[in-house]
Amino acid sequence: MRVLVIGSGAREHALCVALTSDPAVEALACAPGNAGTRALAEPFPLDVRDPDAIAALARSWRADLVVVGPEAPLVAGAADAVRDAGIACFGPSEQAAQLEGSKSFAKHVMTTAGVPTAQAWPVGGAAELETALDEVAALTGGAPYVVKDDGLAAGKGVLVTPDRDAAVAHGRAVLDAGGAVLVEEYLDGPEVSLFAVTDGTTVLPLVPAQDFKRRDDGDGGPNTGGMGAYAPLPWAPAGLVDEVLATVLQPTVDEMARRGEPFSGLLYAGLALTSRGIRVVEFNARFGDPETEVVLPLLVTPLAGLLHASATGTLAAHPPLEWRAGSAVTVVVASAGYPEAPRTGDPVTGADGAGVLHAGTALTDDGTVVSAGGRVLAVTAVGEDLAAARQAAYERLAGVRLAGAHWRTDIALGAVEGRIVLP
Repeated sequence: MRVLVIGSGAREHALCVALTSDPAVEALACAPGNAGTRALAEPFPLDVRDPDAIAALARSWRADLVVVGPEAPLVAGAADAVRDAGIACFGPSEQAAQLEGSKSFAKHVMTTAGVPTAQAWPVGGAAELETALDEVAALTGGAPYVVKDDGLAAGKGVLVTPDRDAAVAHGRAVLDAGGAVLVEEYLDGPEVSLFAVTDGTTVLPLVPAQDFKRRDDGDGGPNTGGMGAYAPLPWAPAGLVDEVLATVLQPTVDEMARRGEPFSGLLYAGLALTSRGIRVVEFNARFGDPETEVVLPLLVTPLAGLLHASATGTLAAHPPLEWRAGSAVTVVVASAGYPEAPRTGDPVTGADGAGVLHAGTALTDDGTVVSAGGRVLAVTAVGEDLAAARQAAYERLAGVRLAGAHWRTDIALGAVEGRIVLP
């Protein structure tokens, strides 16, 4: 199988690592890729927001399977263009990708399917924003306020704050930029990320993970695309995955099929385990980053066959998924100024170490690896348990050098110390 991966981050590097270990993969390309994927996959320059360019590359490279990593090309219709070219594609159609592209659309799907989620107020103007915040306060007794950009925001379009003025400012900034906003009730309890591979009918959940959105230790600082993750979750309630499959994932997939907009690819459910039960925080239409970096290293089942079965509608005949024992932890190394104004162009050393996945890197003409984004590396390790995986990840991180780099020192620490409390 000739497999083309679309994207340039640590998620795509993790996909390439997993695909490289699959004996069914005879050729691998990653476009545009980064300094790390170049060691595993053939690179190609590519505008990932151009569906026609993606399809043209897949056709010229003679791909058997295209795996679209980021959300932007999916929402733009990349999977449709590839399928129109007669090539199997792992990823939802433009219409189905609206589960991530529009939070209002996702809420409507969940409401119709009976999927538990936070109550939400769509906002189209400043007056509506004030009214929605008043209604949330009346419902919940006040803060915290949750204000979401209705469209794509690279994982950074949500503000959770006790400060009403900050909530208003965030919402108005989105509205002033021509966007739309959702105000939601706050969901208590720990959050869980659960991936599921689906072909539009059959749904196969993967192992649950937890990521860390805030930049700083103790969940302080601004929201980011994710500063680290771990899997599986030693504190998760027994039967969690089965319950989410029955109440969230399968009903959503069934509802999309009923609408004539079948969802195939990776359905990502961001969940809150609240005092009132499981609630969906959000859906994504692709592998999450950085959770992919900890889920895929635990998967024994060959990845290419699994993704191809999703892309070709044959998932019901796929063997049960196999998982290795142990845990995985990844710690993101971010550039100076991330996320507000990340600095790029700084040399990176130690980026070729074991378990080091490239997120935002590039090669200079002389072969030097330099930072090329806000999140630069995702340093990952697998261990016999969570404590061992965490220790190994931070030991590997010690070998990385990047001027002004920032990373959290508490990834998975609460879980290791048994401090995750279910409401």
